[in-house]
Amino acid sequence: MTDLNIERHDIQGRDGLPIAVHVVGAKTDETRDLVLIHGYFSNAWTNWIRYGHAEKLVAAGFRLILPDLRGHGESAKPHDAAAYPPDALTDDNLALVEQMGLTDYDLGGYSLGARTTVRMLARGATPRRVILAGMGLRGLTKTLDKGGYYKNVLTNLGTFERGTSEWMTEAFLKTTKGDPVAMLNILNTFVDTPEEVIAGFQQPTEVICGADDQDNGIAQELVETLPNGRYVEVPGNHMNAVTRKELGQAMVDFLTA
Repeated sequence: MTDLNIERHDIQGRDGLPIAVHVVGAKTDETRDLVLIHGYFSNAWTNWIRYGHAEKLVAAGFRLILPDLRGHGESAKPHDAAAYPPDALTDDNLALVEQMGLTDYDLGGYSLGARTTVRMLARGATPRRVILAGMGLRGLTKTLDKGGYYKNVLTNLGTFERGTSEWMTEAFLKTTKGDPVAMLNILNTFVDTPEEVIAGFQQPTEVICGADDQDNGIAQELVETLPNGRYVEVPGNHMNAVTRKELGQAMVDFLTA
């Protein structure tokens, strides 16, 4: 549990789908708005609140705006494939920025959240600073590279040998009470972003990645593509780097520099 004050809001995503947004921290003249988007199979609570990152960021002067992506967390989880068109997650989060009246804000995400952040930038979002965590260049330019892996997990639940990567992925899905049908449909929302588009992003951008994480490609290659990118390594792999206190600290250090 947490002592943080968390307010639940709902916005209308693409096609009016209800998207849950968790707001942590008060809006004052001193606080800055920071939108953080969680990863695939996860939710705002698991990625940002559970392991203390939100607490660190609120203490550093931020009001956090933490959506649950469609199909995840407390947001709507339709089973109709038509509710998951390409770039639907981007549509939802651009709607969040507009409906919550955000004009001067920072933006970031972990894994699928980082990919969604990049899609938002590609489609005109204008945050001050950007955080891309758990992401390399290939995970943005070839988004379905691991699509086969996730399809295999989601269509063969309960069959994997204990301790295997697939078994751990399924265990994480159970932990977050993920909906396998919705998760499968989410794969249809992925849209590649060309390298030359990424090379045009001018915002100061911190790429944070676990030392043993190459799930979405090479983080350093992403930094080299970005005009104003910098790389910070934290301990862990793709599954557990998000649980490390170093992740939250790296975000605070970058955003308050």
